[in-house]
Amino acid sequence: MSETLLPARGLGGLEVSALGYGAMVLSPGVYGEIDDARGERALLAAADAGATFFDTADGYGQDAHNERLVGKALRGRRDEVVIATKFGFRLPEGVEPHRFPVGFAFGELAVNADPKHVRGYAEASLRALGTDYIDLYYPHFPDPEVPFEETVGAVAELIEAGLVRHLGVSNVTAEQLRAAYAVHPVAAVQTEWSMWRPVDPGTLAAARELGIGIVPWSPLGAGFLTGQVGEVKDGDFRAHMPRFDEANRQANTDRFAPVRGIAAELDITPAQLALAWLLHQDDHVVPIPGSRTPAHIEENLSAARVVLPTDVLSRLTTILATTQIEGGTLL
Repeated sequence: MSETLLPARGLGGLEVSALGYGAMVLSPGVYGEIDDARGERALLAAADAGATFFDTADGYGQDAHNERLVGKALRGRRDEVVIATKFGFRLPEGVEPHRFPVGFAFGELAVNADPKHVRGYAEASLRALGTDYIDLYYPHFPDPEVPFEETVGAVAELIEAGLVRHLGVSNVTAEQLRAAYAVHPVAAVQTEWSMWRPVDPGTLAAARELGIGIVPWSPLGAGFLTGQVGEVKDGDFRAHMPRFDEANRQANTDRFAPVRGIAAELDITPAQLALAWLLHQDDHVVPIPGSRTPAHIEENLSAARVVLPTDVLSRLTTILATTQIEGGTLL
């Protein structure tokens, strides 16, 4: 059992800890090299610190590495945790990639969310995770060549079959979110949201209207908001992110000094402030920070208990509204 209880939140009827854990950072090639023993320690540290919500995807790492790692580490605690995974990136041989442009240096990504492949993706994830059901299943990105409603319909069939328990959608527009909900109830929408990337107002409004939870990915700005990111080295995914170009990173560091100052006033870390700020934006927001170090994981998760005074929230609103961020993001 978890050694510490965190406050709980609802994601469209699915109850999870107020802060989850994003496991992407535990695969090689994200923040540089890492071994599986360290990854397993990180996952167990998150569970011991009270996280019950773990996020992975078939496309994190080679050959479903991330899903296999999550499954192995949490196998003895399966009844305690909610596992979310995403599909569409890990394309079997012969499956055509459907490409779309992104704002990172590599210029494009490719998915295939054709309904005829979705059950196969789910079965592969179930094998990798070592479980017989997926708690929350998302198409990782809408497929540019497949009507989104058709992809969602394929996940609805998995729910009916008992392989999946809840539908999620990821990286969608407000229109796509509404279209998905018209096919099947949506528990959560995953979207980039942090102090340096505002949420799309239309998506937020649609989620609130429909009772859909929001799972911010990269809630610490790929680590930037911790205030501890220096030079980005080879093998680090952030080398592809314009915001981490040396000049942009320095400019952004300077411009976030007032935010770090508020964290110091409150005697909390910049990461804790960034996460607590997100939690104060809506009662159904569940960020998924990722870290490799047990001490940082515990520190991040403790932000679920941080209460920000109204005047601090007001100051942060003013600062963030007037802070220009240099460099683009993924979408």
